[in-house]
Amino acid sequence: MPVTPAPSNANEFIEQQLDAQIEALEDHFKANGIAINGPLIQGVDNIVRSVIEERKQEAPDKKRLICILTTDGGYIEVVPRIVDVFRQHYEHVDFIVPDYAYSAGTVLVMSGDAIWMDYYSRLGPIDPQIGRRGGTLLPALGYLERYNDLIRKAAKGKASMAEVQLLIKGFDQAELFKYEQARELSITLLKEWLVKYKFKDWKKTKTRKMPVTKGMKTKRATEIARQLNNTKKWHAHGHGISRDVLIRDLRLKIDDFGADEALNNKIRCYYALQDDYVKKLSNPGIIHAKGNFTPFFY
Repeated sequence: MPVTPAPSNANEFIEQQLDAQIEALEDHFKANGIAINGPLIQGVDNIVRSVIEERKQEAPDKKRLICILTTDGGYIEVVPRIVDVFRQHYEHVDFIVPDYAYSAGTVLVMSGDAIWMDYYSRLGPIDPQIGRRGGTLLPALGYLERYNDLIRKAAKGKASMAEVQLLIKGFDQAELFKYEQARELSITLLKEWLVKYKFKDWKKTKTRKMPVTKGMKTKRATEIARQLNNTKKWHAHGHGISRDVLIRDLRLKIDDFGADEALNNKIRCYYALQDDYVKKLSNPGIIHAKGNFTPFFY
């Protein structure tokens, strides 16, 4: 067994502790592990590919991956490339959400074979973010909803002069189209991945024990996508949806890591140290696998 060299500074010591803790999670799940903490922006997918390929070379026998995900969301276009990387190398993917995974992060989580949360964890509405001039990220659905509200008011003759001017000058039609496309892509991906991965072992209905068809899976996935895309239901981009609500209202199967004391301690200890270290580094985000701690920037 290789001997870990003594750390030369505080950062190396923390990263060695994080390596040991993510390895403990790998051992628990008999899997390889990766952690993503930060926005899903352009370039993150490329880092994920490099990190996963390196980890797979070190542990090629593993068919299962755990992804410990914390994100406010980001560009929906980045998500399918991350999923493609995961599925190229692993047959089974578990997502662990120790804190939150909003927007595009929720879509990414829905590509998993299993989702692990506890009472504190949150997912969010599938409200993809769009980059604007200056590098800011804008929730697309809020922009679209405001535009559509003004259109409805104008059609009824109730729009003020200021609102009419806003409709004429305040909305870029090319940007509106891009936002609509991002919304439709989010819904399409979520439906496809739920049917392909999350529902793959759903063979019989819970109450009547009837065989489950692909049409039934697609219908359920469409209902979930519609609800997660309902801005009036959730009100805000960063609205947190708990495990209990996901199970009760969306009828999703979500595993509870909090019910297993040993697993709960492993996840919470790892995440507490990791998140504190990210804040100490003052980076927008990090990607971590055993032996590889990569910060990323806008």
